[in-house]
Amino acid sequence: MKTKIIFSPKCLDYGKGHIESPERVLKAKDFLTKKGYEFLEPKPAPLKALLQAHKDSYLKKLKEGKIEDSDTPNYPQIFEIARLSVGGAILASKVFGFSLMRPPGHHAGKEGRAIGAMTQGFCYLNNLAIAVKLSKKNTLILDIDGHHGNGTEEIFKGDEKIIYISLHRYPFYPGTGFKSENNCFNFPLKAECGEEKYLKTLEGALKRIDLNAIEQVAVSAGFDALEGDLASLGLSPNTFFKIGKIIRRLKKPTFFVLEGGYLVETLGECIDNLLQGFEGQ
Repeated sequence: MKTKIIFSPKCLDYGKGHIESPERVLKAKDFLTKKGYEFLEPKPAPLKALLQAHKDSYLKKLKEGKIEDSDTPNYPQIFEIARLSVGGAILASKVFGFSLMRPPGHHAGKEGRAIGAMTQGFCYLNNLAIAVKLSKKNTLILDIDGHHGNGTEEIFKGDEKIIYISLHRYPFYPGTGFKSENNCFNFPLKAECGEEKYLKTLEGALKRIDLNAIEQVAVSAGFDALEGDLASLGLSPNTFFKIGKIIRRLKKPTFFVLEGGYLVETLGECIDNLLQGFEGQ
């Protein structure tokens, strides 16, 4: 059975011309439609749900359009669009689907800009973190984006219900994730390290943790480690099929939330490959 895709055209209503563009998601949606995926439309996350991961003072600032961040502009209606993206992650967690929504979220910390970060990296609300918090389940968060998910780590560091694993390029933006701490396991990789090194690192990372208590897997599904993308680790589109197979072998209920991936022509293919590998096709 194909993984359901969570999507709303409202997530395309901002950021034209920005590298985190509506075109990349629209093109991916069209590709996945042709592949026969079923689509579900999310509802905006309740305001109280946002407090699971963010401070009220930050939410007020975001709602009032007072974010001071060069990468993360105060677009009109961005608070409501970001709430809808959180809603996409929540729905994905309920149906174990893939949230094809924007804006992304893994750089957004408790107060927006995570501790030690220069910017929020295109992220307004931490979609996946809020969905995981609301689920109340023991969760393995697997972050395959080419950048370290510093916001997600900040939110969950020390949380006994969560194991966080991130494979990412380092040294690189956001400058974090160079060591493991508590329940957060970081695996920094050199630029253009290639598929063999990446997959070997991923399999080794998963062998280090005890999965017995894990009830679900939540994947921060970023695709910018693709060769030629913003955080290239030299991966090919087919690498994501192999990543999906590795996740499948965990034999846990799994949902996916889109993060990065900025090559407009290949994002849909990479998502499809990841899901085909996960579905055992």
